[in-house]
Amino acid sequence: MGDIFSSTSYNEEHQNLASSMNAYFMNFKVENKILSAETINLIKSNLEKGYIDSVGAVIDDVLKEIDSAPLNIAVTGESGVGKSSLINALRGVGYEEEDAAPTGVVETTMKATPYKHPRFPNVTLWDLPGIGTINFRPQDYLRKVKFGEYDFFIIISATRFRQNDAQFAEVIKCMKKNFYFVRTKVDIDLQNEQKSKPKNFEREEILQKIRNNCLVSFRQIKMDKPQIFLVSTHDVSKYDFPILIDTLLKDLPAQKRHIFMLSLPNVTEEAIERKRDSLRQKIWLKALKAGVLATLPMVGIFSDNDIKKLEASLKEYRVLFGVDDITLQNLAENLQVPVEELQAIIESPKLLEKKKDESIGERLLKYVERFCSANGGLLATGLYFRKNFYLQLHFLDTVTNDAKTLLKKTVSEKLTSH
Repeated sequence: MGDIFSSTSYNEEHQNLASSMNAYFMNFKVENKILSAETINLIKSNLEKGYIDSVGAVIDDVLKEIDSAPLNIAVTGESGVGKSSLINALRGVGYEEEDAAPTGVVETTMKATPYKHPRFPNVTLWDLPGIGTINFRPQDYLRKVKFGEYDFFIIISATRFRQNDAQFAEVIKCMKKNFYFVRTKVDIDLQNEQKSKPKNFEREEILQKIRNNCLVSFRQIKMDKPQIFLVSTHDVSKYDFPILIDTLLKDLPAQKRHIFMLSLPNVTEEAIERKRDSLRQKIWLKALKAGVLATLPMVGIFSDNDIKKLEASLKEYRVLFGVDDITLQNLAENLQVPVEELQAIIESPKLLEKKKDESIGERLLKYVERFCSANGGLLATGLYFRKNFYLQLHFLDTVTNDAKTLLKKTVSEKLTSH
């Protein structure tokens, strides 16, 4: 890689790259960053010293780590509180799908049950029996369910949290693991309250009452008041579910955020933008590893190999964002609309379509010119991507917009059907 750096501009170019990296990664929220501060500083230090081979080695290690990092999430609570529903919601799996966690099943075992994410096998959600359903002290319970295997614990209740939940959390805290209290079925509580008291129904007041009621047991054992996340597994875009996800991402180590962000369903525009931000960081790292300096060729021929790589990237992005052909067909069936109706409102399938009056290479060069014109801020950083990397950013942005379009269509169709 060293031959792309001219001997007369080593220091200046290395400083530019280090400065560009710092500026680029500062644009991302903490919960969306996939690199730790230590890793960023290590890459910057190697750049400033001119250790280009070391930069490449560090980036290789980082990319391998964030793609293969295992994530194990423990979900615990008594039978009937909605553990399986939350596990399915986090995995983006419908109740009737083949690999869905079974709902409405009476708990009869002490064993932890794993449910792998259908697209990201490194992500596993574990259904743990509620500590109140078995006759163990918290310490013994944690040993029995192999406490050390989990990255964090989600403790669920559909009413108020009990003293054994609070005591369980205290033990988890002492063992330096994170825990989160989630109160499920708030949509049902609101519906019941509205039916019984239609004239005096105040949504926010009832939600606060539910939240306060959850804290009774913590006050009784004089435990610090924890944050309570109110959720509905029937609509994870509402209530505190987005806040819960933000909190989980902030608390996770940087190298595990990427796989978690990609695994989450596209239930809000914010969730879609998170995925885009995560992938934009990967694209940047790959560009940096390629040792690209301030030479962006605006003309030139795309080789067959270039086009194959771009096709593979576009296919990957469409799958990750749920705008691939299979997902479109499934969505069309769920919404009871022709798949052609969905295909007509998205752009990414057309990006590499063959046309009689224009070669794919010619069209790709137009994409590069258009993207550079619309994203001058990237050029100003001092790091210039090769045309392939500009195109990957363009493809990613197009797929992101498609995912948002399909989300709006889904919400609109559901509102119409009701």
